[in-house]
Amino acid sequence: MRTALALFLFLPGWAVAQPPKADDKKGAKLTVTVPKDDAELKIEGKATTTTGAKREFDIPPVKAGDSYEYQFEVTWKPNTYTAMHRKKTVTFKGGESVTVDLTKEAAGDRAEVIYVPTPPDITDRMIKLADVKKEDVAFELGCGDARIIIAAVKAGAKKGVGIDISEERVKESTENVKKAGLADKLEIRKGDIFDDKVTAGLEDATVVLLYMSDELNLLLRPKLLKTLKPGARIVSHRFIMGDWKPDKTEKIMGMDGDEYELHLWTVKESDKNKK
Repeated sequence: MRTALALFLFLPGWAVAQPPKADDKKGAKLTVTVPKDDAELKIEGKATTTTGAKREFDIPPVKAGDSYEYQFEVTWKPNTYTAMHRKKTVTFKGGESVTVDLTKEAAGDRAEVIYVPTPPDITDRMIKLADVKKEDVAFELGCGDARIIIAAVKAGAKKGVGIDISEERVKESTENVKKAGLADKLEIRKGDIFDDKVTAGLEDATVVLLYMSDELNLLLRPKLLKTLKPGARIVSHRFIMGDWKPDKTEKIMGMDGDEYELHLWTVKESDKNKK
């Protein structure tokens, strides 16, 4: 059974409730390692104020040998446009020092990215690289204002699905789909792209369009490889997928004078074993 300790954890600036003294109660040290010096750390849902890659706290005296549990959540920014979130639950015995490493990748890791629209001429090149045809079903994960998935359907895809977690973006996308006269062929969904219910039908996608971040693409890769059938094409504006090398990369000079990179992967049966 879980025993909550949140009220007794000695964190800087917290009001500390003093547990009763007893011979069978022992204090201990808690050491937490985080991905970046300025990462935000929560323990049992409460924000901490310390900084640095390694952070130390006092665990108050508790009954030695009994089982206790702490829940940790860390948020950090690997770059200016991505926020990473990681959670971990640790069970320990009273009186024992605890070391928690939050720097290692975990299955439940999540990423958020800021919205940056793709210029229209680069959107067109993405659709051309994807080689969209009339039999294609296209998905855009993190669709923003839906300009890319709208372009895919206009190019001939028989069905399109755009997904975004932002209520504001979903509202904007829905209006843009209506304005384009594509409401009968293009569906906009609000939700988490890692939620299988939200991405229902992804197994039928023959084209997947992305503009997110290296970190989010890498987290998404296992789902894409598990779900998509061989022959499905993935086109990403700028960002790659770790050691899964693109089949083709195009460098393009945009009409705005900036250089852009587009990447294409075609899913193969041999790729299905990648993690």
